[in-house]
Amino acid sequence: MGQKKVIQKTEEDFLKEGAKLEETIAKKSTAPGIKTGGKKIDIGKIYISVTYNNTMLTATDRSGNVLAWISAGSLGFSGPKKATPFAASKMVAAISEKLKKINFQNIDIIVKGVGGGRDMAIKSLANQGFNILSIKDVTPIPHNGPKPPKSRRV
Repeated sequence: MGQKKVIQKTEEDFLKEGAKLEETIAKKSTAPGIKTGGKKIDIGKIYISVTYNNTMLTATDRSGNVLAWISAGSLGFSGPKKATPFAASKMVAAISEKLKKINFQNIDIIVKGVGGGRDMAIKSLANQGFNILSIKDVTPIPHNGPKPPKSRRV
């Protein structure tokens, strides 16, 4: 067996290693599942997509980068329970815990679709302490309806 090599470190080396460790810990200290790049975000958008079968929430920053998302199915609701107002309120409570950790306070709400959880999601966001700057409805509406069927020839 060969000789063991012992490395002598000075106090400066220890200080440099400590600073590097503190930087990596600070970068990883944000909430799990939220990618912010180590910065606090105060204004953003929350997209609420509501259908007859499911409800989804997506939180983004001003430029549209997704910070967090949640759906009723990911919380354990199944079948027709996913589109209920109760599921929407539970989703808002779960996503607000993630967003409070990055100082996410001022929001613009964009709602799309029709369903039972639509109003309850907006009310729950207001009850969680978010400052709602605007609410926008972007539900697609047909402007002329579908084309009627051809007349029957006999």
